[in-house]
Amino acid sequence: MLKIEKISKSYGKRQVIQDLSLHILPGEIYGLLGPNGAGKTTTINILCNLLQADSGTIQLNGQSVSEATKALIGVAPQENLLYKTLSCEENLNFYAKLYGLRAKERKQRVQVCLEAVHLADRAKSPVETLSGGMQRRLNIAVALVHQPKLLILDEPTTGLDIEARYEIWDLIRCLKNQGITVLLTTHLLDEAERLCQRIGILKGGRILAEGNLTQLRQKIAAQEVVIVQTLQEEEAIARAQQLGFVHRRYSSNDLAFWLPKKLELPEIISCFEGIPLDSISHGPVQLEHIYLEITRS
Repeated sequence: MLKIEKISKSYGKRQVIQDLSLHILPGEIYGLLGPNGAGKTTTINILCNLLQADSGTIQLNGQSVSEATKALIGVAPQENLLYKTLSCEENLNFYAKLYGLRAKERKQRVQVCLEAVHLADRAKSPVETLSGGMQRRLNIAVALVHQPKLLILDEPTTGLDIEARYEIWDLIRCLKNQGITVLLTTHLLDEAERLCQRIGILKGGRILAEGNLTQLRQKIAAQEVVIVQTLQEEEAIARAQQLGFVHRRYSSNDLAFWLPKKLELPEIISCFEGIPLDSISHGPVQLEHIYLEITRS
């Protein structure tokens, strides 16, 4: 569906994208993660033919990216592109006109898209009367109105409460089941972990790691992660190192240790015998651990 081959982009002396290669398969949800300034927005702008890469090639659905491929892409940016005094139906109809849909097709697509995002009963409602989650769903409907091959979702659930977030997640899964290819950018790592078949971690304009969660877990030499809180941190670190545990710190209050093999909680507690612990927990390697290790390296 999407093949990006060794694209680079600089602004003066500052290189934003460096030999970036990325392939997204048809019908896949691909998560593009990275800290602010990693190059995500520039990559999307080049993909949408809003910027020109200095070098490299991009093919979308077998075509080189150009003005002609813009119609193959639907973009739902983080900031909703909605006219708040217009109704849901009027917003969709307006954007459908911009994409050149004829009256009969517009009417059909507006109805289909409202049903797809579960807003058919709010077709006549002004956008300003909708909840934040409803507005975000309508924003996605706008990106779908012209039946794109690739849907780009930029931080689709930022600022939403947990209930609205789950609604958006369910919607994204439904779109995948309909065969729509999705490029998802997000800072919510649990969102990427739950939704994406593959994930690319971008930093400094390069993909540092890519794969499904199982493949990404191989980037860390640990079978599970133990989180400890104690006032005797130096003693806990020394004990862990004696046992072959790798020490990491993810926050100021927690000590994290990578275990080379899985242990039951009583076994882990016994490893720190004689050291008073305020709390201790263990669990599998999560995307947040992988992300922090890769982006901090």
